[in-house]
Amino acid sequence: MNSGPSKYRFSLIAFFTTAIILCMVQWRVSRPMLMAERFAVGAGWIQILIMAGYAAWITLKMQDPGQSARWRRITWSVFSIVFFGQLALGLAGYEKFLMTGKLHLPVPLMILSGPIFRGSISFMPILFLSTLIISGPAWCSQLCYFGALDNISADQKTDLKSFRHKFRIKHILLLSIIAITILLRFFQVPARFTTLLAICFGVIGLVIIAVISRRKGKMVHCILWCPIGTLVNYMKLISPFRMYIDDTCTDCMACTRYCKYDALNNSDIMSRKPGLTCTYCGDCLTSCKSDSIRYKFFNLSHQKARHTWIVLTISLHAIFLALGRI
Repeated sequence: MNSGPSKYRFSLIAFFTTAIILCMVQWRVSRPMLMAERFAVGAGWIQILIMAGYAAWITLKMQDPGQSARWRRITWSVFSIVFFGQLALGLAGYEKFLMTGKLHLPVPLMILSGPIFRGSISFMPILFLSTLIISGPAWCSQLCYFGALDNISADQKTDLKSFRHKFRIKHILLLSIIAITILLRFFQVPARFTTLLAICFGVIGLVIIAVISRRKGKMVHCILWCPIGTLVNYMKLISPFRMYIDDTCTDCMACTRYCKYDALNNSDIMSRKPGLTCTYCGDCLTSCKSDSIRYKFFNLSHQKARHTWIVLTISLHAIFLALGRI
């Protein structure tokens, strides 16, 4: 665990990172994006202070590897509750809780299919791409509203049988979704029909979360079903952050039981690198008695690399939490 003044230094960095970016949003965006500002002029500044403090506090908590999994679960659950709470209020007719004043279908699939079908990019894909650049696969471990549900459902004893042999499913599904969306656009299929298809896809995903993820103790929706998760598996490489397994590893395999993303199987440990579906969540760190699972960020020490990732990821989490996102 990071100790002494440096522990608080990283928390302060998270505080100012969150505060500066939210201040830029408050100043530069014409439509109020901060939720508090939509209800009272000037209240956004108070919300900025609160969210910056929240980011600093969570960063402080998550610097301890033994506590990070617990706090990640709590904060991710809070994120999902706030997201779906805004959705419910938007459906009830309270437009102040909507990002643009229009309701968007909150299925991760739409981040990919929406721009392809419309032929134009929207705000959510921009947010998604920004997370990939800044902190790699953090979308799939801290920021996805569906992923939080999958994380909660998979909180059972982990089935050690790998899904690696089924990874072709995720790739076929991704390519099929892209091809079908292009065809729907080409034939100018009515939006109400495409929306129905997306809803069905989302409902199937929820069934997978509620049944299969719970039974397997792994996040099966995120691992196999979600096309955005598959994109993240590859596009995370545009971020300079990495995770690796040091040669001090004793091959005890204890970390396998802690990985809900099916990224620490025997072959991964032997190759000294977490698998394709690793999201850098860090839940496995507490299981590694030899401190062999490490973060990498340029030439920083593995401890500083991890703390840097936490600062950036928690800052993104706090910023997104402060905004109207539907």
